[in-house]
Amino acid sequence: MAAIGIVGSAGRMGQALAAAIDEAGETRAGGADRGDDVGALAGKADALVDFSTPGALADTLDACVKAGIPLLIGTTGLSADNHAAIDAAARTIPVLQTGNTSLGVTMLAALVEQAAARLGDDWDIEIVEMHHRMKVDAPSGTAILLGEAAARGRGIDLAAHTESGRDCHTGARATGAIGFAALRGGTVAGEHSVILAGEQERITISHSAENRAIFARGAVKGAKWLIGQPAGRYTMNDLLGL
Repeated sequence: MAAIGIVGSAGRMGQALAAAIDEAGETRAGGADRGDDVGALAGKADALVDFSTPGALADTLDACVKAGIPLLIGTTGLSADNHAAIDAAARTIPVLQTGNTSLGVTMLAALVEQAAARLGDDWDIEIVEMHHRMKVDAPSGTAILLGEAAARGRGIDLAAHTESGRDCHTGARATGAIGFAALRGGTVAGEHSVILAGEQERITISHSAENRAIFARGAVKGAKWLIGQPAGRYTMNDLLGL
């Protein structure tokens, strides 16, 4: 039985994680939120799961490194500095960072990478996502994850081939571009579609999240899997053996 601590325990995902830990028969080590001592939480946990904010990540990484325990990061909107800090921590502890902890989305990304690798750049790739009105970052972490999968399949750099926010007169679509569109409204937990549009045919691969519980269950599975892994930076693909 693993003792799993939650950083960001008062939020919607934090509450879903608490329920998922109980559902999985694991032990809740406790939670930490703004102003709380993350180090104290890390000291009594076998692993931490962080779905808080990018600004809180440095303290969480530091606490896990000092305690020598693994960390699963589901926080989105991370900066280059955040990723550099994750890389540094992963030299000492196992860290799994992902834009989406759903097992279904992980498999979706694998399918997108495979499709992008096998279809030429005359097939345009567009990623459309919709989330609840309270989401603060766009494109979503999942959309970026899917874009990265498509870029890997094509053997290109995502940042150099991204098209988003098409307003006014943008000109023709660039060959090989990966487009993003973000929709916000209501209480949508998460909708993602990857459209591959060729000459007179189109493939759409989609995933619908009906409840945050799917992300929480995946995160608990990931946190438990991390325990006992060697130091390094991991993804959900490693969990599924993809």
